[in-house]
Amino acid sequence: MYYYYCNSLGNRPRYYFHTFLISLMIGCGTSNAQTNSVAAVSPKYSLQKDTIQIRETFNKEDLTVNEYLTGRLKPIRANFKRINSIANWTSIITEDIWESTEGGVAKYYYLNGTLEKILSRHLGETGQLLTEYYLQDGQLSFVFEKSYQYNRPIYQDATLMKELGDTEIFDMAKSQITEDRNYFENGELIHQFSNLDCGAPFASDYLLQEQKRINEDFNRLMK
Repeated sequence: MYYYYCNSLGNRPRYYFHTFLISLMIGCGTSNAQTNSVAAVSPKYSLQKDTIQIRETFNKEDLTVNEYLTGRLKPIRANFKRINSIANWTSIITEDIWESTEGGVAKYYYLNGTLEKILSRHLGETGQLLTEYYLQDGQLSFVFEKSYQYNRPIYQDATLMKELGDTEIFDMAKSQITEDRNYFENGELIHQFSNLDCGAPFASDYLLQEQKRINEDFNRLMK
C-alpha cells in the first residue's frame, strides 16, 4: 500500500508497501546490504514463536493523534475501547492460517453469540504482521495493523553472520515498526493514520484503495 509524505508540495508518494511483509516472508533476503546467498542458507534453528510475537492490544484506548474528524471518530474510538477492555469472552475460536513461511493464526472473539473482534497474525523469517479487526453491528469499525520488519532473518546468529560476512545478528529491538489505524463509518473507510505520517488526511482515492484491500483481507477471514 502506498503512503504519502506531507510537505509544502502536498501529498507525495512514499512508495512504502504495506504488503512488503508477505513478499519478505516468501523467501527474500534481508533489507540491508547482503549477498543473495541469504535466501539459500537453510536455517540452523528457529526461535520459539511466542517469544517474538507482537503482543495483542488489551485494555487500551486509541491514540488521539490529531483533531481531524474528531466528532466522527469519537464513537469508533469508544467502540474500540469497549471491545478492547473485554476480559472474559464467551468463546474464542482459533484457526491456523498458512500464508507465510512461519505460518500464522486467526482468532475469532465472541461475546454472547456476537462476533466482536478478529485477530490475524502472520509470522515470517524476516517479519511479522498483526491485524486486529473491531466490529460494530456486524460491520468493520476499526482496524489496527502493526508490522515488524526485522533487521535480519530470525535464524541469523553470530555463526551465520560470520559465514555471510555480515555485521549483525537478528535483533528484535532493531525492527522497523509500522502501525496503521483505520477508521470505518457505515462500512466506509473515513480516516487512516500511520506512525510514519504527519497526520494530514489522505486523498479519497487512496482511502478507497485501502478500503478495498482491508475488506478483501477481512472477507477472506470470514469465509
